[in-house]
Amino acid sequence: MNKKKKTIINFALLFSLILAVLVLSITLKSSSMIFVVLKKGAIYALIAVSMNLLNGFTGLFSLGQAGFMLIGAYTYAIFTVPLEARTQVYQYFNGGIIHFTLPVIVALVLAGLAAAVFAFLIGLPVLRLKSDYLAIATLGFAEIIRAIFQWNTLGPVTNGSNMLKMFPSFDSIVKDLAKDDGKHEFFKNLFASAPWLENFLITILPILLSGICIAIIVLLIKSSYGRAFKAIRDDEVAAEAMGINLARHKMMSFCTSAFFAGIGGAMLAMFQATIQASAFKSAMTYEILLIVVLGGIGSVTGSCIGAFLYIAASEWWLRGLDAGKFLGISAPGIFRNGFRLVVFSVIIMCVVLFWRKGIMGDKEFDIERIAGRFKSKKSKGEVSGNE
Repeated sequence: MNKKKKTIINFALLFSLILAVLVLSITLKSSSMIFVVLKKGAIYALIAVSMNLLNGFTGLFSLGQAGFMLIGAYTYAIFTVPLEARTQVYQYFNGGIIHFTLPVIVALVLAGLAAAVFAFLIGLPVLRLKSDYLAIATLGFAEIIRAIFQWNTLGPVTNGSNMLKMFPSFDSIVKDLAKDDGKHEFFKNLFASAPWLENFLITILPILLSGICIAIIVLLIKSSYGRAFKAIRDDEVAAEAMGINLARHKMMSFCTSAFFAGIGGAMLAMFQATIQASAFKSAMTYEILLIVVLGGIGSVTGSCIGAFLYIAASEWWLRGLDAGKFLGISAPGIFRNGFRLVVFSVIIMCVVLFWRKGIMGDKEFDIERIAGRFKSKKSKGEVSGNE
């Protein structure tokens, strides 16, 4: 299959996804849990792919993802809080020390860059370590960053242990398009004539942003740098003997992973509309690692599928187990708060036992391979029919 056909098929798949979200927006209420799964799943997919770039494609076992997400989330929130709201947000710190606001896109890129800068500084000493030692060092970095961001000494910038809010979220960005100020009459009339359009835009925004970032990561993996990452993962000694600069490529992978984790953290802040450092615990990193393992270490497609399945199961399908009723069965004595996590853990154990390499293993969703299998089956059927 030539590149032109692949491009056409990829755009067709993208169009189908957008069309599916459009149909769901028209047919379902905006409060439906499926929209929460689509938005949060897309964000977690980006973060999982960024972690997979480091753990799966470069072979560096890092557990600092929550720290980079925190840096990205706070960078975005700090620089996008409106000037008129800063006194209210930083009420214990006299409005804070930052008195300007950046556009959303600029703040998102800055969030990624801030995470990448921290990754570079941390990577200088840490990337000399290997295996479990690297994991422990990066996990320690994430915990230290979380503690530092809650210090009241940094309160004028981070708001200390208090919550950051009133910055642009996915909901507020779309709703601001229809402000009743005379400048947004077009969108106001459009949303009035098509009420479902607002929910569609709110849902599709994180999906498109994550899709663009994941596409960039895929292009990097398929480039010569990506091949160097895989060579380092497979055998460092052989890679160095072939002329690959280990320190340079490890640092590149580490900073790139942190960059997209920072953007993912900023998008998570936009999804939640509030942000607080205490939420970025090591458990968040374990969640992302779990998604990577379930989907398949070394598979971008697996990370995306794993993210949506994880969010759907934890946020939607198993929620009844905490409410006393599940699948039409009412059993408050058994189904109680926390039982959801028990069942979810059993499901994860079953997946790991039966799919030891994850759902996708180290393979990707390949149109060419699927088309080849379909053609081979068709040709076999024709041969047997002729016989």
